[in-house]
Amino acid sequence: MRALLLKEYRRIELVESDRPPAEAGEVLIRVAACGICGSDVHGFDGSTGRRIPPLIMGHEAAGVVEHVAPDVPGLEPGDRVTFDSTVYCGECFFCRRGQVNLCDNRRVLGVSCADYRRHGAFAEYVSVPARIVYKLPDQFPFERATMIEAVSVGVHAVGLTPIRLGDTAVVFGAGMIGLIVIQALKLAGCSRVIAVDPDGARLALAGRLGAAELLNPNKLDVPAAVRDLTAGRGSDIALEVVGASQPFLAAVASVRKGGAVTLVGNITPAVELPLQSVVTREVRLIGSCASSGEYPVCIDLLARGCIEVEPLISAVAPLSEGPAWFARLYAKEPGLMKVILRP
Repeated sequence: MRALLLKEYRRIELVESDRPPAEAGEVLIRVAACGICGSDVHGFDGSTGRRIPPLIMGHEAAGVVEHVAPDVPGLEPGDRVTFDSTVYCGECFFCRRGQVNLCDNRRVLGVSCADYRRHGAFAEYVSVPARIVYKLPDQFPFERATMIEAVSVGVHAVGLTPIRLGDTAVVFGAGMIGLIVIQALKLAGCSRVIAVDPDGARLALAGRLGAAELLNPNKLDVPAAVRDLTAGRGSDIALEVVGASQPFLAAVASVRKGGAVTLVGNITPAVELPLQSVVTREVRLIGSCASSGEYPVCIDLLARGCIEVEPLISAVAPLSEGPAWFARLYAKEPGLMKVILRP
């Protein structure tokens, strides 16, 4: 089969590779589309330490079932499916509690680190455990299905956030996940969502997708602007979707007393914590990691058009053009967001 192989850092090539088997409990899927995630781009140069070459990356994918292991019920060749990026064991303390994203034996498709190597879906075929596979509606486009993983991350974060009907929320970061979070917050009952991003084009898209106010942190004091918009109190909640010190500090400073900040971005290993401000104002900090069982509701939300993802897709290209698209994304070409490859 053809596959995109990260041969060494900053070098990805289209190669011929062995088709993976469907072992016990697994399903072999013929990949129809696979999105390039930001984590893949960061892994491209080795900065994350979780894409050690040689590796076939890719975890945002959908396709058609090619083969099913004999011990797998409920799936058969020809089924149109997508699958979670998290391979959880189903047996540990956290899996039994339904917190599969916190699995003690968690592995991620398309990741290679010191503990394991699991090839991903930038290939014609990928084999995955049946327990992470979900059927798609007949007319559900495969390109849209590649966005389910990202949507599940945003929906999970919003689901963890204490929201009351009519709340005001601030979203720091209008990238892929931030734009999904904005839409999910509106569905969850927030009457006003404020978007914060230094990129004018992303802010404009945030406005199109439901943000009522658009703030550029390079042009104003965001916490002060949020207080001005909320009768001096601050927002009820904030979601930080960047993972850096400056937006984190601004998020904490933007919420009211008794408010909550949900942390989704995790690019920076550590940030400064304004302890006294958090404690004396009783601000709740909530960490959100990946997703945990939200795939069915996300499929439904996308199928019914409740969350829009088409505006987030910058390009759909054949797998053979993958190296060129990786280079463009790595160079941070303006205007690029989600690129989907079709094997």
